[in-house]
Amino acid sequence: MFPHLTFPAKLVKQTAIYVAVWVLCLADWMWGRSIETWWRAWPEGIWFALSVPLSAYWIAWAGWLCRLEDGDNASLLAMRRIAGEVSPATSDQPADDSAFLIRRNLVWSVAAIFLWQVSVFFSDALDLPHARVGLATWGTWSLFFLGLVWVVWFVERASRFYEERRYERRRREQSAAIEFARSAHRATHDDDADDERVHNPLDPHAWYYGRRARKLNQSLTWMSVYSLCFSIAFLVFTQIGGCSDIYEMPAGGGQQAQIAQAVKIQKVIKKKFVVNPFSAISFKVPPIDEIKLQLQEITQHAYTVGYGEGTGAGFAGGTSSGKVRFLRLEYSGGDWDQDMSFFAGENMLREYGLRTKQKVNEKEETRTISALKAFPAEKSPPFVYLTGEKNISISANEAKTLREYLIDKHGMLFIDNGGSGHFHNQVLSMMRQVLPNIRPSHVPLDDTIHRIPYPIPFLPYVAPHGGKEALGWRVDGRLVAYYHPGDIGDAWADGHAGVKPEITEFCYQLGVNVIFYGVIRILANVATKAEIPRILAFV
Repeated sequence: MFPHLTFPAKLVKQTAIYVAVWVLCLADWMWGRSIETWWRAWPEGIWFALSVPLSAYWIAWAGWLCRLEDGDNASLLAMRRIAGEVSPATSDQPADDSAFLIRRNLVWSVAAIFLWQVSVFFSDALDLPHARVGLATWGTWSLFFLGLVWVVWFVERASRFYEERRYERRRREQSAAIEFARSAHRATHDDDADDERVHNPLDPHAWYYGRRARKLNQSLTWMSVYSLCFSIAFLVFTQIGGCSDIYEMPAGGGQQAQIAQAVKIQKVIKKKFVVNPFSAISFKVPPIDEIKLQLQEITQHAYTVGYGEGTGAGFAGGTSSGKVRFLRLEYSGGDWDQDMSFFAGENMLREYGLRTKQKVNEKEETRTISALKAFPAEKSPPFVYLTGEKNISISANEAKTLREYLIDKHGMLFIDNGGSGHFHNQVLSMMRQVLPNIRPSHVPLDDTIHRIPYPIPFLPYVAPHGGKEALGWRVDGRLVAYYHPGDIGDAWADGHAGVKPEITEFCYQLGVNVIFYGVIRILANVATKAEIPRILAFV
């Protein structure tokens, strides 16, 4: 059916050992989020990088080293012909050419998978989300079509083998002088009267392919089976393993209180003039102790900001390794990564940590909407951030995933209009798809989200692309989505888009409030679920 393929035994063993460790590193990177800890990410990165020289050596071997081996084998075969061990009519050239092409294409295909994976890993490690998403998307499609080509080649070659074997068998039967009636009967029924029922899916005469258009039915069947298997494997790698991607809060405790505004008195002494008392010019000399008081507000923490009882700023039920994280949603159709290159999310996260004294992650992270399924209800992100200024396109399954995250997992969607009235309409359309039975309403300044930890005197914005009032979607009184219409992310970004310092300050304060609101609400839900068994046991 296939030519005999030979590979260097020592290289195969070394590659097998490398692949075994590579699989473990791949699982830790994809599902253990090793990229977030340098002491795990760097050793894995070095191991992944070794696939480059290993692939290069295999490609070199498949391109010309194996030709040298085949040449040695041809020389040995010629010597065996001279010695009379092999028939002079024996020719190995067609088989060698076929084996060479198969080995070369197989090596290139496998090497492409490893090189694709290492490029995605380093895009993730170097915090290049746009490159990572592009490489992952195009690489997945390329892998699908590459596998499809190999499946088509394999099935075609196998079916041809069985057809030729069937032809040879019938030719031998005819040469053995089988009775004429049976031969005529067989010819009349076009080979459909075989006594044996074929079950082999590689044989186009298998009974489940029918009697008409057998080759077409075989091709469609194998294509469908391959597509189904690829889809299942894709779901396993992207969804099932992701259950380990949990969100843990920093341990500690604190109060849900406003951050106090203290007053510092600074003495500014007026300028005094030295005047000759006998001068003809009249001056009103101020008293030597006359001063002007200048009041300057500064921010200081009167309370430890957090939730529940515990030591240090944090949350009861948190863990020592837990951190407040900033997750940005990836979506189709638009610029989900707006201001990400200017570190808007990282700056906001850093300010949140400085102002609340809570532990925060060092970098902003991104997740697809589908990835929200992977988080368990008790360890889900308290909020996810969505921004842009172009289109928002989500599927029905993504809308369902968002709905489950907002309602069942008590998460919150923090939406920021990044620069257009069109995006405002896109947000409203998306929310109608996610929460069809809930209508948005204006969020007043006396709402909890505008008062704790910082009292916000007005809604700060960079530009009112979608108006001058925040919108909210509520479920049982809880804000499940908060929409800021004025590009608050620009104020967080490096350079702050040239807005006034006081506007930047209020934008940071509002960001702290929204993050804190999401954290408190999801923790309150977890605490409520934990109390129910205790109450039932007591009753």
